[in-house]
Amino acid sequence: MDASQFDDIRPYVDAEIPAAMARIADSEVFALLSAYVFPDRPLEEVREEVRGYKSVYEFQHGVMWFVNKQIEARSTAEVKVTGLENLDTRRNYLFVSNHRDIMLDASFLQNALVEAGHDTTEITFGANLMHPQLVVDIGCSNKMFKVERGDGTPRAFYESSKHLSDYIRYTILEKKQSVWIAQRNGRTKDGNDATAPGIIKMFGMSGGKDKVDALAELGITPVAISYEWEPCDFLKALELYQSRFEKYVKKPGEDFNSILTGITQDKGQVSIHVCEPLSELDLKPFSGCTSIEFTGGVAALVDSRIFKHYKLYPNNFIAHDLRYGQNRFADRYTPAQKEAFLQRLGKLCEYEVEDPDMLKDIFLSIYSNPIGNCLK
Repeated sequence: MDASQFDDIRPYVDAEIPAAMARIADSEVFALLSAYVFPDRPLEEVREEVRGYKSVYEFQHGVMWFVNKQIEARSTAEVKVTGLENLDTRRNYLFVSNHRDIMLDASFLQNALVEAGHDTTEITFGANLMHPQLVVDIGCSNKMFKVERGDGTPRAFYESSKHLSDYIRYTILEKKQSVWIAQRNGRTKDGNDATAPGIIKMFGMSGGKDKVDALAELGITPVAISYEWEPCDFLKALELYQSRFEKYVKKPGEDFNSILTGITQDKGQVSIHVCEPLSELDLKPFSGCTSIEFTGGVAALVDSRIFKHYKLYPNNFIAHDLRYGQNRFADRYTPAQKEAFLQRLGKLCEYEVEDPDMLKDIFLSIYSNPIGNCLK
């Protein structure tokens, strides 16, 4: 396969790293970035080190590793990763994760993979997020590749989906690199994680006629991530509230604000579980299904593994009891934990809306909805 056909979406190759590093080192915000990632090192020392990187590996291990560690240290109580024993260092996988934070869902997993002896993955990144140039340079140097959504026409959507499918299969089978992708288009904002059947359909578009084989060779591996304090919970609640009255249109800079909020907001405990990969044996029962039944069935299988290993925190149970006026889960949290949640809930009053009760219910649903999914 001619790799040049993916030049429009692929991450940087090593030959492109020196120029990208120069642009990063010369950027207006480099001093701020350096102070955050390397607070104990002189600015010019860091700048010269970054200028000297000549490979993706050097950038990831010299910068992004420490970025993730700083975020973990400054905004989480702990990032606990389990299930890595399900992976073979000799294989490559298509990690399909529920999606709660634009950056961190994939970023936290990268460090865990490296610590367990695996290479980092390539990471999908919405084309709408690939700007300005600094973000492009950091993202593409960090193995991120663009997901284009076309111009809204069915034909453009099909072509972009096929192109993405071809690239994912090429990356896993020929480049010998694993890939991380979200289970749906965009983050889960209401707490209801669900794998889009269209994502499963896209995976198979680049395979052969045997739909089971087409998916089995990708090594689809569900990943469950959960946060004690939902990243951007207030922002998500406000977006869902406004969507009840009119079509929601993102404001300029909103995605970047969500990235920064997700990075800096206190997230408490973070749990990531790498589920058992979907094997050919797992997929065989769907072989006789129609196309719609097949994609729906595989999506449900991914969901079942994510729900099984999704970590429910006291906040989830508190929100459920508050939302439904119950004490059903009172044994799952302490009075102190409930008080902490109530204090956070009380901050909603800072937002002036016409129906504060609706906003409160939406906020509670973000935390309470996972319970219904996990207890099915």
